[in-house]
Amino acid sequence: MFGFSKRKDKQVNEEKSEIVTNGTWFSRVKAGLGKTRVQFSGGIAALLLGRKTLDDDTLEALETLLLSSDVGIDATQTILANLVERASRKTLKDGDALMQLLRETLIDLLTPIQAPLVIDQSKGPYVILVVGVNGVGKTTTIGKMTQRFQQEGHTVMLAAGDTFRAAAVEQLQAWGERHQVPVIAQHTGADCASVIFDAVQAAKSRKVDILIADTAGRLHNKAHLMTELEKVLRVMKKIDDSAPHEVLLVLDAGTGQNAISQTEAFTKSAPLTGIALTKLDGTARGGIIFALAKRFAIPVRFIGVGEQAADLNRFNAAEFVDALLDTPAL
Repeated sequence: MFGFSKRKDKQVNEEKSEIVTNGTWFSRVKAGLGKTRVQFSGGIAALLLGRKTLDDDTLEALETLLLSSDVGIDATQTILANLVERASRKTLKDGDALMQLLRETLIDLLTPIQAPLVIDQSKGPYVILVVGVNGVGKTTTIGKMTQRFQQEGHTVMLAAGDTFRAAAVEQLQAWGERHQVPVIAQHTGADCASVIFDAVQAAKSRKVDILIADTAGRLHNKAHLMTELEKVLRVMKKIDDSAPHEVLLVLDAGTGQNAISQTEAFTKSAPLTGIALTKLDGTARGGIIFALAKRFAIPVRFIGVGEQAADLNRFNAAEFVDALLDTPAL
């Protein structure tokens, strides 16, 4: 069995991790949002060029651009209303001034969901339950989080709760071997709640800091699978009535507005506390984050902009907007 030796100087390791990650993170986000930026910021820059006012035609064109980037109707209306209100209080010199007002408006919408995941070390273990539909990148996200938590000095255990697919268990075990963390698993078709129950017990007995539990890729319109998720939550509480401490919904940004219906369905079966928005690098629909912010206000813990572990990082509202609008990081 793999060991659980602690880092000798946790604070130093956390600082090193942040330095290594953040040194190139803005450029990674900017590159990852390339497809969305071409459609979003390119069109907006052309639209606002040389303008000093927001007339009806400009607002209508801006509305079309926002909607085509999957910002969503509610978020688009909020953005436009706030932009008009800001513009009414200032004398604008040029299109750059309008762009700056838009930047401030977008940041204001996203700031409430900027809430990094903080591990409560008084919990033993801190249980993160990862949910989402098939194909969104749950298992890969778990692997990347594992590496990040290890860099921060935490010990980690994984639970292979996606018992419907043998490939899912094997993939999680591969991540465990790569990062030298134990994986609690049973045979294909085993009861997911049983696997996670065993994992919580094992993590407690071994004094592991963080337990990350995978779950089957539920289709959000399949009631019986959602009921099983509720069972998982009940079973965990038999060991620790405060668990899970984080219920992280993984969403694929490329699904666009379907991410809204997925989030809505999961909120009915699980107390979602965070979102990981993945695959932003492969889509022009990155504007979906604004729709999610407006509709649910669930904290976005992580965003993913590539295949490497370093391509998953904490979400920062200003950084995201600056990368999206192709403005310098402040």
